[in-house]
Amino acid sequence: MTTQPRSARPAVLAQNQYGKAENRVVRITRDGATHHIKDLNVSVALSGDMEEVHYSGSNANVLPTDTTKNTVYAFAKEYGIESAEQFGIHLARHFVTSQEPIRTARIRIEEYSWERIGTPDIGTPDIGTSDIGTSEADTPSAGAAERGHSFARKGQETRVTQITYDGSSWEVVSGLKDLVVLNSTNSEFWGYVKDEYTTLKEAYDRILATEVSGRWRFNWTDDEQPMPDWEESYAQVRGHMLQAFAQTYSLSLQQTLYQMGARIIENRDEVAEVRFSLPNKHHFLVDLEPFGLKNDNEVYFAADRPYGLIEATILRDGCEALIPVDLSNL
Repeated sequence: MTTQPRSARPAVLAQNQYGKAENRVVRITRDGATHHIKDLNVSVALSGDMEEVHYSGSNANVLPTDTTKNTVYAFAKEYGIESAEQFGIHLARHFVTSQEPIRTARIRIEEYSWERIGTPDIGTPDIGTSDIGTSEADTPSAGAAERGHSFARKGQETRVTQITYDGSSWEVVSGLKDLVVLNSTNSEFWGYVKDEYTTLKEAYDRILATEVSGRWRFNWTDDEQPMPDWEESYAQVRGHMLQAFAQTYSLSLQQTLYQMGARIIENRDEVAEVRFSLPNKHHFLVDLEPFGLKNDNEVYFAADRPYGLIEATILRDGCEALIPVDLSNL
């Protein structure tokens, strides 16, 4: 059997990558009796000089995916996990600089948050009546009211980041998903286009609710620039986003989305681009008239589908949109 020269083949290899997906790593840092937890889900994708492994099966340039998995765990020990972004940067730099065939590394990380379990008395074994999420500000004696090693998984949102490195430049896109927010008033929807299929009634006082999926791209792109404080940046961006949602008197979810992104751009110099995907979690007034009851914006039916889906990118003036339109791929 004669093998065709590669140049004569009708099929040519295009974009390709490989790696180890969803490496769960939990890092405990012990500060005396007080412990700190970082819980990550890390996916590694590597690309570069990988033609031969596809064409002939030669593994000469292939770093085993099992090795990438081991690297994740070893780096959690060697470097600790200061932030999801910093951990991803360590990994990406290592894979590109230590393996000549590897030209680009993409690290995707989901971070799951935990909060301390507060207890009435640290010496009491039974924590069944624990006050989840007790803070120092709410507690007369934080040392006596918190177990330094007991945590409850937060359910508000999942923090995410993607780090891409090609040996010379960085792209860091961070964000969150699954954060459900709701305004019970200060939202209207009226003056829209109506045709023969329109049945929706105009609303002058409605519930506005959504499940935020947002990503923001940093303008830090090379090692010559000062690196952002990733933890501080995440907290501040999240705070500005939530404040904009709460403070905007909304005439449309599009308007609210823009205000959320604009407030981030205006207040956080390290952010160049923001993209949101906001499903409109509809709440419909229940008709109580058949029961002789008046529903004065008090009782609603929360519909999970179908839902309106509002998506947009907000850019810093002069910047280019680089975050993918489909956030499910990021």
